[in-house]
Amino acid sequence: MNTKTLILSLALAALPALAAAEEFRCGDWLVSADMSVNELLRKCGQPTSKKVSVDDVRAHVGPKGDAGTEKVGTTRTEVWRYDRGPRALAMIVTIVDGTIQKIENSNVDSTTSD
Repeated sequence: MNTKTLILSLALAALPALAAAEEFRCGDWLVSADMSVNELLRKCGQPTSKKVSVDDVRAHVGPKGDAGTEKVGTTRTEVWRYDRGPRALAMIVTIVDGTIQKIENSNVDSTTSD
């Protein structure tokens, strides 16, 4: 097998793992990042654990070149963990200001997961 074929084979083998990280199964339901938080709760119930952080949103103020910033609001980030038993990886759902931003399995290196 030549190098190009090997690289292509490895890349294609990784695609299902990447796609699987965007959705997961809750009972009979397939959950994805394009659904609402309420729909996620209806289909999967409460997560095993939640981490919540509220961070300031800052914007530049004053004339151009002025390095000053001012607080213009806050953003709320929630990281929900769904443990799915001993035979399945836990799923991590990141919600920012009430909207699901991403879904990934727990083996993905993330600074916000447990």
